[in-house]
Amino acid sequence: MKTIKKPRAVAVSRPAKARPSKPGKDTSIYPLRLPRSLKNEVARLSSQDGTSINQFVANAVAAKVAAMETAHFFEDRKASADFRTFDRIMKRNGGAPPPAGDELPE
Repeated sequence: MKTIKKPRAVAVSRPAKARPSKPGKDTSIYPLRLPRSLKNEVARLSSQDGTSINQFVANAVAAKVAAMETAHFFEDRKASADFRTFDRIMKRNGGAPPPAGDELPE
């Protein structure tokens, strides 16, 4: 019985550039090099997830971008925060009791 070898990917010597896919589409093609072990994990996980490798990678990139943007949003908010006013408001007496269903558990 002959063993059939799978073709191997050929590395490109020049840097890859993102290029538009098809006219009218809001996507671009970006060749991506991954270590074989990582690509195998991505293939396994995308199969478990019921998605294509491309969709899995796109979702992972989107999640990372969202996490970084969220961190920057809160860093900006913290920079403009007035902590003295916050502390004064939190320490004030009085106020109305919380609405029904919004009480702290005992």
